[in-house]
Amino acid sequence: MGMKIKEIIVVEGKNDSNVLKSHFDCDTIETQGTHLGKKTLAAIRLANEKRGVIIFTDPDAPGNKIRDAINKAVPNCKNAFIAKGKAHTTKKVGVEHAKREDLEESLKNCMTYTDKIEETISWNVFNALGLNGRENSAWLRERIGERLFIGKANAKTLFKRLNMVQVTEDELRDMIEEEKDESNSDTIKNQGNS
Repeated sequence: MGMKIKEIIVVEGKNDSNVLKSHFDCDTIETQGTHLGKKTLAAIRLANEKRGVIIFTDPDAPGNKIRDAINKAVPNCKNAFIAKGKAHTTKKVGVEHAKREDLEESLKNCMTYTDKIEETISWNVFNALGLNGRENSAWLRERIGERLFIGKANAKTLFKRLNMVQVTEDELRDMIEEEKDESNSDTIKNQGNS
């Protein structure tokens, strides 16, 4: 048996549960889709009070909808994210399709959202750093989301998540520079191979 996980992991379905339980010593709660019933939310709330909860939904729109609904209804849950590129087959996207090492990395890097957000980055700075409204903004947001294990997101959601995890302006600026440097060196390597 793999790594022991104290918290109860909230997933979307039985296949996600089966994969996680085959790799880790863990317990799960399944949401069974985007409609979260009162009983499911009550179970998640109780689990969070007793052992803690890690929300680990699929890296797609329904998964984000479920995650947002749970975080709103049950404060102070931990959140684990996995990049879409690490959790897919040719036709489907989901936690159940990820490799063990990618799942473990995501679970080790989960974070707790809080309602009491102290803004560490302003919207103006966020925009000035190129994370919104520019040609490569979506690419840059995806890279930052993967680097911080907070998932791919639109501008408004990434801004909120960056503040939730208390990333500072200097830290964000450094990450963006590193991503641009890596992208430029990859471009130069590819041109050299042409």
